[in-house]
Amino acid sequence: MSQKVLLNSKEVNIILHRLACQLIENHDDFSETVLIGIQPRGKYLANRLAEMLSKDHKIKNLQLGHLDITFFRDDFRRGDKPLEANTTEIDFIVEGKNVVFIDDVLYTGRSIRSALTAIQSFGRPNNIELLTLIDRRFSRHLPIQPTYKGRQVDAIEEQKVKVHWVENDGEDVVYLIDK
Repeated sequence: MSQKVLLNSKEVNIILHRLACQLIENHDDFSETVLIGIQPRGKYLANRLAEMLSKDHKIKNLQLGHLDITFFRDDFRRGDKPLEANTTEIDFIVEGKNVVFIDDVLYTGRSIRSALTAIQSFGRPNNIELLTLIDRRFSRHLPIQPTYKGRQVDAIEEQKVKVHWVENDGEDVVYLIDK
């Protein structure tokens, strides 16, 4: 198994700042917008962006949540090993709000489809956007595209894109791994 660095720590940081600025351009003061990180790995990206928006850009009262989609997945009962659910942490209503789903890698689109179903338990959003660090554009099974993307990657089916976050993996880096 070989791996290649797609983005190093400095490049990840530059992309995160660009994505934060794009969010500000479209959502101004975030009074009608909520950020929702898709569990498990979108949580790290969502937390990092929320921190940048609050500290660097002085956005007040930013609403951030984390959504577990485990039991909304269409492959929920297909695996051999038992699924381990994450926690959903949404302490606000999304009714009439602009929701920005945040995930690290957009691959087949199935996680986003699951998130679209899961979010309905918290109200009917006015609008839903998708922010992703990596867009694997040739691997989609569903017609889902990101509104905001950090980097577009052309990876074949036999390759995996793995995002490491300093909070969880000790480093900010994105790898392309040959299986």
